[in-house]
Amino acid sequence: MKSFLFILFLLVFSYSAEAKTFTYDQVHQMPTSIEKDYYIWRYLSQSTTTADQARSIIHETHHLNDKLIGSYKRKTGTAPRISHKPMPYSQQLKPQTDGSSQSWRIGSAKLQSIIRSNTPFGEWSQEEPFVQCYVFNNCGAAKRKSLNQQISKQQYQRMTTSKAFNKSAKLIMSEKLNNLTNALYYPPDPNNALTSNTHFDIGMYALMHNNNQSAAIYFDQARQKAEKQNEADRAAFWLYQATGNKGYLNHLLKSYDVNMYTLIARDIMNIRYPKTITPTLPKRDLPHYNSQNPIHWANIKLKLFKPGANLNSLAGQYESEEAIGVYSYIKTEESKKRSIYYPMPYRDIMSQLPKERQALIYAIARQESRFVPASVSRSFALGMMQIMPFLVEHIAKQRGENIDLDEMFDPHKAIIYANHHLNYLTEYLYNPLFIAYAYNGGIGFTKRLIQRDDYFRKGAYEPYLSMEKMTNEEAREYGKKVLTNYVIYLNKLGVSARISPFLQSLTDPSRTDNFRR
Repeated sequence: MKSFLFILFLLVFSYSAEAKTFTYDQVHQMPTSIEKDYYIWRYLSQSTTTADQARSIIHETHHLNDKLIGSYKRKTGTAPRISHKPMPYSQQLKPQTDGSSQSWRIGSAKLQSIIRSNTPFGEWSQEEPFVQCYVFNNCGAAKRKSLNQQISKQQYQRMTTSKAFNKSAKLIMSEKLNNLTNALYYPPDPNNALTSNTHFDIGMYALMHNNNQSAAIYFDQARQKAEKQNEADRAAFWLYQATGNKGYLNHLLKSYDVNMYTLIARDIMNIRYPKTITPTLPKRDLPHYNSQNPIHWANIKLKLFKPGANLNSLAGQYESEEAIGVYSYIKTEESKKRSIYYPMPYRDIMSQLPKERQALIYAIARQESRFVPASVSRSFALGMMQIMPFLVEHIAKQRGENIDLDEMFDPHKAIIYANHHLNYLTEYLYNPLFIAYAYNGGIGFTKRLIQRDDYFRKGAYEPYLSMEKMTNEEAREYGKKVLTNYVIYLNKLGVSARISPFLQSLTDPSRTDNFRR
């Protein structure tokens, strides 16, 4: 521990207290990317940047976020007006519908007619599926209540042939339109247009309302339609839950992916966990690569996702210990995500921490950035540990440090700041799943979630049911992945671990958190 503190001391006092500044030309020459957006934001935030310069540089953004909009407003007094602003909803809707442009116009006209009608349900129920769904999706919550009447199996199945019903189904469930929710227990049309996720959501709804037979029908279609392996695995797991048929666990044992569901299946079947790849790369200089430069990473991504790119050759250019995150990222893409990489870099600093903390930091870093030190998110979360600027500044203040945000691109500094934040989170949260929720969604969000009477309490299908019904989709999926990573990394660090005990403890507050009593 003394050597770890000495490393911290050297790192803390090796940085300049002066914040970086950027010129217009420096930012202008960067390739269009999320990384450039971050530097545009920093440029807009400088006192020396003029309003005219702001009006010019804003047109070079890749994606406008709240930080960019706010900085631009403060500099110019107006909101940015650029050609690639998000399209209005009505324009986004057109290519997603399964009707012609004429059908779309008819749907729009029918919407106005039905809204004004004295018998909206009777008029609505006679329309073709696309028009029915279009009207339902766009008439507003109050008017949808007037459409909340019993429909037949045939009517329901007709509606499921429209792509627009994917949104309709979510509205029916979220707004608790009880007469229409009864129709969700019907099987969909054999030629339905529902996505895998919609099938899964309806399956979960049916299961929560004790209709296991309907749930199994929808889970099976979710599995068959899944475009991602983890989505297929999720559906197979819930098929097992709905039916008790262990045959569905065999689907999980054959999966190439490593996720919560495949690990649970191996626990149930008492089978060893799958092998994963932890590369050991040589120590060699890469003159063409600066691991702490986000623009270098932006240029790599341009090559990585270029059609026809030779990814094996590209990975070879980064076969070095300092670029282990980039190398693993490229190799994963080369394998179409079938090769599962679990790097363990920065052992000089990580090995000074307890193994459980090492596993937690590795688990989060793998999910946040795939160990790419110069990562930048759309919301400008920074570095390997993807720490938001406000939190960087908060931690720096607590530590009595002056810091430039670019210092988060130093992986050692990122680890120190993440470890500092985790010290705070683990005062209140003891289970890695809840810690992951807090790291992603905030400790306030996590506290509110787990204190609810309908989450993480003893009951049927728990804790899995609570993990699936969270409305914060990002935190929901993030938590599953970090928990999986944590268990894998514990084993790699020599701590024998299975995922099931961590899951089983989630309904026991004395073992998971300091918020529930």
